[in-house]
Parts: sequence; structure tokens; C-alpha cells
Amino acid sequence: MSPLIERKDIVVSAHDVTKKFGTTTALKNVNLDVHRGEMLVLLGLSGSGKSTLLRCINGLHPITSGTITALDTRVDLASRRSVRDLRKKVGFIFQHFNLVGRLSCLENVLVGGLGRLVVPRYGAVTYPKAMRAEALRCLDRVGLADYAERRADTLSGGQQQRVAIARTLMQRPSIVLADEPVASLDPENAGIVMDLLQRVCTEEKLTVVCTLHQVDLALGWAHRLVGLRDGEIVLDRPAAGLAREDIMPIYQRIAPEEDTRSAAKR
Repeated sequence: MSPLIERKDIVVSAHDVTKKFGTTTALKNVNLDVHRGEMLVLLGLSGSGKSTLLRCINGLHPITSGTITALDTRVDLASRRSVRDLRKKVGFIFQHFNLVGRLSCLENVLVGGLGRLVVPRYGAVTYPKAMRAEALRCLDRVGLADYAERRADTLSGGQQQRVAIARTLMQRPSIVLADEPVASLDPENAGIVMDLLQRVCTEEKLTVVCTLHQVDLALGWAHRLVGLRDGEIVLDRPAAGLAREDIMPIYQRIAPEEDTRSAAKR
């Protein structure tokens, strides 16, 4: 593949990105390209910079230095309006679902389409008929069409996360960012959600960037794994052919070479 075609295929590009919170450096000189249709999983210890990187991609956290581009928008230079426009094309799936519990599943999914409307709506019947039909198709896509009228807070955690994915699909995004989407789920439901994200990535031709703690889930569903430690990328490889022992070193707080030097001093 030619370099020109490769560049056209890149939907997120971070170059020498550093992010500081006061005296704490959350990201340090991060360089990362994410390709269209890729399911990329970020791995690392808590505090390694995974969630911060996601939030830098969609402009929730302004970066301290470097450049970051998403869908041809220079996020680090974008106006508030440009960032708002970008977020219409970048879906975000949260660990704790962020559904409105008292609303029906259908209403929660319809919220994903608000960016296409001029004025806010209250209640499913106030949305255009075509949007209600689209929201039902999104619920069907995640296997929950029969739950359309159920209150969101009556569903299990796994079902609520699937509703959250349907809401994101309703947004018609080009990129989906998922921050620990299965952290609060049991292993069975975690597998269901990860399988759904992978199928959405493949069938809808979406780019998915997902943070995880579970190495086995990452190996089973990701196309590519990127490991962060102390805000720096220490692993970037295709998931195919990787074994668990190839990944576990990213969870060491002291890099192997530093460990060796310390041992030599002793």
C-alpha cells in the first residue's frame, strides 16, 4: 500500500502529544495513528493515560503540547464549534452507561440523534417518525428491540451497556471511543459487549478505540493492541499472534532495562 493511501486511511493521528494536569504528566510524547475500520484496544495500569488519551481525541481534555487530528479536524487548534461538530461524529461509550434511568430504552437511544435536530425533544413521540424507526433498528442491532418501552433502570448492567451502544449507533458516528465499557460487567456479559463492539466495527465499518484492563478480552477481540505505561506507549502490535506473556510487561511500573540497572547496582 502506498504512503498516500495509508495517510488517507488514518482517522486519528497523535503526534508528540503531552498532557499535564498541574505537575502530573498524564501523557508524554505519545505518537499514534488509528486506521479506518480498526478495533484498537488501549491497555495499561490505572493512571497509565488510557482514558486521558481518549478524552484528548474528542477534545474533552485540551492537550499541553503536540498535535492531535481526528477526522481531518486539528483538535488542538479547533474552535468550540468545530469541537462540537467533531463530537457529532465521534461516539463515546462510558463505563457506567450514562443512561437516563427513568426514560425508556427507546428514548435513551433517540438521544443519540439529537445532534441532527434543531431543537431538543422531550418524549419519544416528539421525535420524527423516521428517527423512531431508526432507533428501533439500533435497539434491534444490539438484540434489545423487545425492550424499547422498558425503563432503562430496570435492565441488567450488560443490557444497559448494549442500550448505550445502540444510542451511539443512533449518532451515526465514524469513530467510537469506549472507556472501560465492560469494567462493571460479569465475564459473560463482558464477552457479549466486546463481541458486539467488534461486529459493529466490522459490519458498520466504524473505527473503535477502546480502553480495557482485561488482557484476555483484548487478545480475543482487538485488531491491534497499544500498551501505555506512565503516559508513554510501550507496546504497539497487531493482536494476531500475540500471547498473554507478550503483553504483561506493560503492567510493570519499572521498565525491564531500569530493573536490570537497579539489580546491577545491588
